[in-house]
Amino acid sequence: MERESRFSRWLRRRSRGGAHASAAQEAARVREDLLLTAAAAGFPLAPAAHPEGYGCSCDRIGCPTPGRHPVSFAWQTQATTDPEQIARWAAGQPSANFITATGRTQDVLDVPVDAGRAALERLEAEGVEVGPVAVCGTDPRTGRMLFFTATRGTPDDEDEWWPCELDCHPETLEDHPGLRWHCRGSYVLVPPARLPGDDSDSAVGWLRAPERPLPDPLTMLEALTDACATHAQEEPDHAAPWPVR
Repeated sequence: MERESRFSRWLRRRSRGGAHASAAQEAARVREDLLLTAAAAGFPLAPAAHPEGYGCSCDRIGCPTPGRHPVSFAWQTQATTDPEQIARWAAGQPSANFITATGRTQDVLDVPVDAGRAALERLEAEGVEVGPVAVCGTDPRTGRMLFFTATRGTPDDEDEWWPCELDCHPETLEDHPGLRWHCRGSYVLVPPARLPGDDSDSAVGWLRAPERPLPDPLTMLEALTDACATHAQEEPDHAAPWPVR
């Protein structure tokens, strides 16, 4: 019999609820369990800022990505899969979101949520193996869908692939409303996470479990680019990837 995954156990436990635990304690336990599941899947994590009203917990005036960026400038060296460190962060920073550094074990293909839904339907209908998938944002106008894939890594021939800075950088979001390929030097939020102005504690959540094998990104690229092109034609006014402040 196939062993039950941690993600499946989490879903089962969540449905039962915590009869003797407070809502806050249960939410904290669920949050930590999801973070540890992502780390066990090989995604290096680091603490991120969290929303405060419609703003950000950081001290940057007019933060362009409120609640979506790492706390530390050293996030690339800080990011880890060590469960003890992640548990300490989760307990010590109960409001923090978390990011995962890309370009190590995984890349992320990031598309508008409606385009992502269309691409996901096509890929699964064609029998293409889809890996972990997360939704970032509950607003269909500004939401994004994150497809986790095997990384391009750091090849011997540096001309073969390019770092994320040559594609897009986390703070140049408005310049890249279509497909964004997060690789070396980038990051994305991981579930569970909260976003500014969103009352949902699961504004960033998994659609497909993080324990799924990571697919080759090239097997998914055509479906995602086609879906993004269709989305841009159908929704030209909904191109902004994040809420306009």
